[in-house]
This record gives sequence, C-alpha cells and structure tokens, in this order.
Amino acid sequence: MSCNNNTLYLKNVQIFDGEHNRISTPSTIEIEDGKFRTVTENEISGDHTQSIDLTGKFIIPGLIDAHFHAYASDLDFSKLEQMPDTYHALKGSNLLTAALKRGFTTVRDVGGADYGLWKSLEEGLFEGPRLIYAGHALSQTGGHGDTRQPSMEPCACGQSSRLSKVVDGVDNVRKAAREELRRGASHIKVFVSGGISSPSDPVWSLQYSDEELEAIVDEATRRGAYVVAHAYTPEAIERSVRAGIRSIEHGNLITQEVAEYVSSKGAFVVPTLVTYDAMSQFGAEAGAPATLLEKLGDVAGKGLEAIRLCRQAGVKLGFGTDLLGELHQYQRQELILRSQIETPFEVLHSATSVNAELVHMSGRIGVIAEGAFADFLILNSNPLDGLESLANGTSIEGIYKAGQLVG
Repeated sequence: MSCNNNTLYLKNVQIFDGEHNRISTPSTIEIEDGKFRTVTENEISGDHTQSIDLTGKFIIPGLIDAHFHAYASDLDFSKLEQMPDTYHALKGSNLLTAALKRGFTTVRDVGGADYGLWKSLEEGLFEGPRLIYAGHALSQTGGHGDTRQPSMEPCACGQSSRLSKVVDGVDNVRKAAREELRRGASHIKVFVSGGISSPSDPVWSLQYSDEELEAIVDEATRRGAYVVAHAYTPEAIERSVRAGIRSIEHGNLITQEVAEYVSSKGAFVVPTLVTYDAMSQFGAEAGAPATLLEKLGDVAGKGLEAIRLCRQAGVKLGFGTDLLGELHQYQRQELILRSQIETPFEVLHSATSVNAELVHMSGRIGVIAEGAFADFLILNSNPLDGLESLANGTSIEGIYKAGQLVG
C-alpha cells in the first residue's frame, strides 16, 4: 500500500474505542482525509512516510460536551444583554478554542450559539470543536429563560436574551421552533422547570403546558431534529419525557420511579455536576448574582444521587458541563466528579459514544472505528485505570480533530 500526503499512520498504539470496557493490544491505525480508514491489530504494509510510533501510549476518542454555552461569557445574565454581538462572537470563539485545547473535539450548545458561529468554524476562521447548536432556548413568560427582574414591567414586543427567547402559546411556540430550525438548529431547547440562574422562577416551578411541549416536539420531529429539556424535578422530567423529549438536562432531583420511566422511554439524562461545584467554590468571586447563589443549594449536592438512580434504572447517561463565564476553565473536572460514583469506563463511555448517540452521530464521532472522524486524544497512561491525569491534563500528549493535530 502506498502512502499519500493525506494519510497518517499510528503504530503500536493501545486503544479505548469509546464503546467497550477494555484497552486493545498494540494496534495500527490508518487515517486518511480526516477519518479512520483502518483500525487493526495487524501490521499495515507499505511506505509509511507519515507515521507515529506510539509504543506505550493510549488513544481515546475526542471528548464530547453535550451541555455547553459558547455565549455564556458571564455568570450574571443581565450583563450578557449589555454587550454587542461582536463581543459575544469573539468571546464565544475564545471559549470554543479553549474547549478544544482541553480535548473536547465536539460540543453541543444548548442555548445561544448560532449559524454565524458555526459557519465561522466550518470556514476555519478560528480553531474550535465541532459545534452542534440549538439557537435560542425557548422559555415561557416568567420561566428559566426570562431574564427580566420581577420589578420590570411587561414588554408588548416580547423578550429575547442572548441565550433564550420568551414565547407563549401553542401557535407561537410552533413558530419559534420553526424559526430556530430554519436557522440551522439540530435540536430545540426548552425550559420545563425553574433554574438557579434566572431571577424570578423557583426551581420547583413547572413550565410550559403539555400542549406547548408536544407542539415543540412535533415541529422538531418533523424536521428530523429533537428536543432537550432543562428539568430538575421529578414532575418536570416525567412531563418532558411523556411529551416525547429526547434529552433531560441536569435531572438532579429525579426519583427512582421517574428514572425507570425515563429508561423505559429510551430518553437520555445529561448530568452537569461541575457547574454547581464550580459555582459553589468560585461563583461569588466570579461575579455570580445573589439570586443564583441563594438558589444553588436547591440542586447542588444532589447530582451524584441522581446519577446513581439513573444507573440503577438503566438510563442512558450523557456527559455535560453547563459552565458559565470564567468557570469554563473547569470543564474537565466533570470527569473527576463523575468518578466519585462511576467507573472510568462509565464516565468515558458517557463522554464519547453515548453522547454521539444522543446527538444522532453514532459511528461518526465518539469512537475509534473505521469510517469515523479521526477525533482523538493521545495519552501517556491507561484511562481505564483512573481519570485524574486526564482531568488535570498531565496525561494528554496530543489532541487531534479530523486527523489534524490541534493541541
């Protein structure tokens, strides 16, 4: 076999493929035109002028963060609205580049990112991970995406923020979903319970009617897309899944009964432990508003039990972070927090092939397999023995996206 300028060979490498709880024997990988062409335990004959001997090294698929906010550049959402689009575009590009350099070769943005940011990445205007985006998240009036303070008067013109859009009524939510899909969204985000970063809605509040949720799911499904729901409480989670929503974000207060219901419907849950941990430790210093810090206790510390219940029920668990502002720097710490209750394989499985299934890209990302994009990390230690060195970055010797070294 002859080698061409687009072909790279990795020799004597041990592989975690993203799907199986094992490390391969020393193998050979052929990468051509940005994809894995051959993955084999046998030698590949030919003149391998572009080859890397990885004896004693390991590779894993590029990590996937399924709950990212490229435009969440501040912990205080009211400040986000004071900055122009040019600032958000530049700040968002910096946050995405930093995520790639941490080993996240794909991120799913669940509120804020748009066609312009995606197009800039596609054209190589800056370096970043693959971006899958929702556009504006949809919120009812007074819901988690309504950033107005209680003292503010209603506005007849409606209300949109950097990350979300306030919209009410079946016809209106249909139109809003269609608009985000027209602008390239691969999924629609809705707020079905209260949250900690919004000023006027308690965490326990149930948001949107069943009819509104079903209308949004119908619009997404007919476009070949899906819906994700911000939902903390058992009631909000159950309502979301009953309406046909594919992915539950956070899910901290889930019960065993509801976890079993989620599992029976084949829906996903995406925990985001690190955002609560980082806000608890550094939120005040980073400028988090008092309302956020006051509501943090409603959900912080409950995520590990939610993961245990979901694992016990057989729920498909994704991997996300939901970090805001300067707290994005703690993105890889989610690996360590999850390791308190899950095995290294379970955590990495969530961050690779499970997330790939979640975003409808199974076999294309999140795996070391023939035909997949050649997104991978080179490590100097076995990741299935423990994730601390991956989380702190000391084991990472190379980050590749589509076969190109990027970090």
